[in-house]
Parts: sequence; structure tokens; C-alpha cells
Amino acid sequence: MEISEIRVTLRKEDKLKAFVTVTFDKCFAVRNMKIVDGEKGVMLCMPSRKLPDGTFKDVAHPINADFRSYLEQRIFAAYEEEVKRSANGSSPAS
Repeated sequence: MEISEIRVTLRKEDKLKAFVTVTFDKCFAVRNMKIVDGEKGVMLCMPSRKLPDGTFKDVAHPINADFRSYLEQRIFAAYEEEVKRSANGSSPAS
């Protein structure tokens, strides 16, 4: 499975740094991933929904550590590029 596109939408909120959409193999997209500022730096949160008991359950998530690591590396690299582009006043890449 290859990542064909990563879209990062920066946010100017205290903990929420960005929303991320990842497209796999040009045919399947996962939206509403979040990059948040945690106690140990930024972290990637998978899309989730709130259950009736108030807890949250991931809608989609990696099922092994290798793929999670690969996904995080690619997303954080795209996030850093978008932060740099934004700091320079450039518009997002298409």
C-alpha cells in the first residue's frame, strides 16, 4: 500500500496543530487525522468517533507498528513542510 497524497491543513489552536487527509494507492482516503501537541511533542491521532458512554473509538488505524511508523514519518514530514511553507507566506502545494 502506497501513500499517494498527504494533505495538511494547519490550525491555529492551542493543542490542535493540523488536520490531515491521506490518500492510499490513489483510491482510498482517510480523513480527519489530527496532529496534536502532546506532553512529549506532536503526535498523530487517528480519526475517531465518540461513543454513547463518552469514550472515543478509532474509525481507522494502522494494525502493526511498522506501518504506523511509516505513516507517522510521512505525515510529520508533510506537516513540517506545510509549517515551513506557511511561515514563508507561500500557498499550499497542489
